[in-house]
Amino acid sequence: MTDEAREGRHLLIVDDDDRIRGLLKEYLSRAGFRVTTAHGGPAARKLMETLDFDLAVFDVMMPGEDGFSLTRWLRERSGSPGRTPVLMLTARGLAEDRIEGLKLGADDYLAKPFEPEELLLRIEAILRRAGGRPVLANGPLVLGRCRFDVERGELTSDEGLVRLTEGEVALLKRLARSPHEPVDRFELAKETVDPSGRAVDVQVTRLRRKIEDDPKAPRYLQTVRGVGYLLAPD
Repeated sequence: MTDEAREGRHLLIVDDDDRIRGLLKEYLSRAGFRVTTAHGGPAARKLMETLDFDLAVFDVMMPGEDGFSLTRWLRERSGSPGRTPVLMLTARGLAEDRIEGLKLGADDYLAKPFEPEELLLRIEAILRRAGGRPVLANGPLVLGRCRFDVERGELTSDEGLVRLTEGEVALLKRLARSPHEPVDRFELAKETVDPSGRAVDVQVTRLRRKIEDDPKAPRYLQTVRGVGYLLAPD
């Protein structure tokens, strides 16, 4: 896959091992994917009930709810969420385990230890089989009385050009890459010098004053509790 094809594809990594989870997020993010992680089944369910993912990587051996149970739950969901591709990642490489995972609806199965490049290639192969995401129409995003030109990084209103800081432009551009989809606030914080995400909250507050008719009841720049923010253009 090209860098352009990876851009915007959202992956969910579920593994109870903090080190593996962190390494996978770093490697796959560098490859160009959006990556969200969860340390176990309950956290993963909460994320999948809130966000849309292009592919999920489930570790099988997890305390509480294992990857098999999580896959079964996902396949029982209706609509496109229930069809989210799944790659199972585990230290259990026995044939019966692979067969069980595939019977439950997993798309592929990779045993630990593995080469990160092999994981990347398997993810790309699954995504190619699943097909591409719809391409957004060209042109500015309509935000009520405002328009945001993503390519130019310009926000205009009925009164003319709206002044934006460099950080506000970067934030809007990132949100505009996946409109109507929540983006993790810590991912947004990568665009700032403050990894805690507080700078993002300040920028969102300022942007709402420039975009929203009622900044206290935002229509276009929304908060997704426990996750981050989303841009909801007309």
